[in-house]
Amino acid sequence: EKEKTRNHTEDMIVQFGGEINVNVKEIRIKGGQEFTGQDVVVPGDISSAAFWLVAGLIVPNANVVLENVGINETRTGILDVIEAMGGKMTISDVDDIAKSAKITVETSELHGTEIGGEIIPRLIDELPIIALLATQASGTTIIRDAEELKVKETDRIQVVVDALNAMGADITPTDDGMIIKGKTPLHGAKINTFGDHRIGMMASIAALLVSEGDVELERAEAINTSYPSFFSDLEVLSHG
Repeated sequence: EKEKTRNHTEDMIVQFGGEINVNVKEIRIKGGQEFTGQDVVVPGDISSAAFWLVAGLIVPNANVVLENVGINETRTGILDVIEAMGGKMTISDVDDIAKSAKITVETSELHGTEIGGEIIPRLIDELPIIALLATQASGTTIIRDAEELKVKETDRIQVVVDALNAMGADITPTDDGMIIKGKTPLHGAKINTFGDHRIGMMASIAALLVSEGDVELERAEAINTSYPSFFSDLEVLSHG
């Protein structure tokens, strides 16, 4: 691998009785192995949980508890960022086999941080919502080494910058990331998701902070790609 990435497949092969050798960035596996059926506990996707984690940190008077969230070490970059920014977060009920836990967050006074290097593969899908988080942190947050964002469902660097700036943020795009200056109040705007589910969900969480105007989403149906019940869960949390 160019960089060490998420290892769910490697873990599953071992759980099903297979043999695999992982040496830093090199993975070796022999063909013709036989697997044995297993009972599998599937934890919740941290990429989906990320939107509620951020909501719990930035919405006033919030306290959000998420159960059975996957905390595979190759996916938990956002938790490292929350800690680096001073977020109030508790991890409990850890299941070492399923690699899951209960995560509790509450409204926090956040500060900027720098995100780059080896942590990027561990949070690449969460960077749009992390960008929103950074708009509500005092000081400057720098995201670098994230060129891969340009070849996701959209050019997520430009689309995230355009969406959040339209809502009042202060973000400058760079070749491999963005520079985010906070803390900035947000206002309503018309946001085009360009068919990217993560942009739609990010803008929806941002709308929770809007005190002036409405947030109108174009192509909001893109959210169904990964989270069909997102808006119903959002409504439950908003009135919780």
